[in-house]
Amino acid sequence: MIGFVQALFADSGFWTAMAVTLVAGLMRGFAGFGSAMLMAPIFAILFGSAEMVVTVTAIELVVSLQLFPQVRKDADWKTLTPMSIAACVFMPVGVWLLANVDKNAIVTAVSAIIVVFVLVLWSGWKYRGPRSSLISAAVGSVSGGMMATTGVGGPPVLLYLLSFNDPPNVNRANIVTYYFVTGFLLIVIVVATGVAGWQALAKAVVLFPLMILGAWVGGRMFASFGSERVYRNVALAILFATGTFGLLRHWLIG
Repeated sequence: MIGFVQALFADSGFWTAMAVTLVAGLMRGFAGFGSAMLMAPIFAILFGSAEMVVTVTAIELVVSLQLFPQVRKDADWKTLTPMSIAACVFMPVGVWLLANVDKNAIVTAVSAIIVVFVLVLWSGWKYRGPRSSLISAAVGSVSGGMMATTGVGGPPVLLYLLSFNDPPNVNRANIVTYYFVTGFLLIVIVVATGVAGWQALAKAVVLFPLMILGAWVGGRMFASFGSERVYRNVALAILFATGTFGLLRHWLIG
């Protein structure tokens, strides 16, 4: 294990991953979202798509694990139960795609998802249909497949949950709880099937303190300097730039 960690720090790509994780933590602290979407395309380029899914999910899972005991009483289990079950059912399909689809295709897919998500948020569009168990399950199935294949399953869930007039504490609880429930199972499936190994989890352990540090600094920045709208737009601009880089990487870096 010590030799593995030493090899990580000797790799210039891992230093890039550390910088990205720190910025992702800042975004998590001052905007409340976007950390996985920032890490996913860059980690896929640096580590490969399978290790990216495990590393990103593990980092996000630990954050959710810290928050879940505080928010579980506010969660809307009527919505979350069918959504989470459907996500878990469709994860094996996503894992199969993860194991069989070319890494470059996955980087392009996750980058496109991020760009579309940002554009939808900037447009102000909101889902206006009903919230039912069937629709919640449909959203969860899409999210679960996306999460397992690309490491980014948040956009359909966020767009669905945040389109309703739930209190902020309920929205926060729903998002944290969903990622807590689904993230743990996803890691188990990917590692158990051998698509990715323990090295991906080890990378998450090394990177996680930077996420915590960034989130702490970002939270203090938000409390001291600005409004939610300003930091939300900064976060969306960073995500849009990251997604665009992922789509245009072949032309930008040759």
